[in-house]
Amino acid sequence: MKTLQLVPAMEQGGVERGVVEMNRAIVGAGWENVVVSAGGRLADVVERDGGRHVALDVKSKNPLTYFSRAAKLRRLLEAERPDVVCAHSRVPAWLFRRAARGLGIPWITFAHGANSISPYSRVMTAGDLTVTPSRYVADYLKDAYGIAEEKLRVIPRAIERDRFDASRLDAAFMEAKRREWGVREGDKVVMAVGRITQLKGYDILIQSVSLMPANYRLVLVGEAEDLRKGVEEGLRSLVKDLGLEERVVFAGNQQKVAECLSVADVAVSSNIRKPEAFGRSMAEALAMGRPVVAKAFGGALDIVEPGVNGELVKEGSPEEFASAVVKCATAKYGDIRTAALEKFSFERMVESSLAVYREVQKRGENSRK
Repeated sequence: MKTLQLVPAMEQGGVERGVVEMNRAIVGAGWENVVVSAGGRLADVVERDGGRHVALDVKSKNPLTYFSRAAKLRRLLEAERPDVVCAHSRVPAWLFRRAARGLGIPWITFAHGANSISPYSRVMTAGDLTVTPSRYVADYLKDAYGIAEEKLRVIPRAIERDRFDASRLDAAFMEAKRREWGVREGDKVVMAVGRITQLKGYDILIQSVSLMPANYRLVLVGEAEDLRKGVEEGLRSLVKDLGLEERVVFAGNQQKVAECLSVADVAVSSNIRKPEAFGRSMAEALAMGRPVVAKAFGGALDIVEPGVNGELVKEGSPEEFASAVVKCATAKYGDIRTAALEKFSFERMVESSLAVYREVQKRGENSRK
């Protein structure tokens, strides 16, 4: 079987990392996998793991280049003849619908988030099957667009046990990061992982730090894309205005996420504006035995159990986050890691995903008979 993944870009983020992991699994199953994107630092990882990356602009929202880019995609589809195409965002999905006319290629839309309800977003329900990372997103699509339950498949994102194995961590890297981030003996490290955007609520999280004891430090792992550099600049200004320059660290993009999370005492998902579809960084923090604080909505409800592996806040005010973080940092929990690995098994996700690929391929074969 040959699968083709359409992704806007391969820079950073949970979706992109998921594509990298599935590429490895698809190749491991003996299939051929092609990732098509506008490029990025993770493209080399796809190639290194045995997949192929094809650079094509399936990211731009410029309507003036839509038809020319769709034509390029069609030529690629005709040359590759994939058995199944997976569209991981709205622009690639629209381009595929145009490019694949008359080709009869089965496809899957991966609705990684609960996008605003609109004709533009409806395309994420247009695949032969639609995969969501949580029950929350599946129900959202049903309510918004009336998609039938039989067209939906819920496959939670997973944690790679080997990658998040405490016995395999790079201790030298971790020690270097502690020094780089100014972590001292007795400090409590609060960490948020993810690209810097307005939706992440990092402004609220930074404000909450000013309400925590002086030994609490915040480390933001991730960076803003070029078009959103203004968001990061605004956050840096907020840190300066609050006098938190010594307590807030902008760590930039990091490849060794497990090591970074191991430096933390508490992980936080500070998004209060739009529910996370799943919350991969939350699950990964649990896999490293770190409790998580998040707002009680969206995918966080499938991941965080108050008093068991973290805390949920109702409104998401700075005061709520500060109180919850301090509570987590001083609480004693059970074996958070083992429970997370059982719940978010990578093997289970791979098995479910490959089953969906086979199901769609079979549907395509039956429709051509």
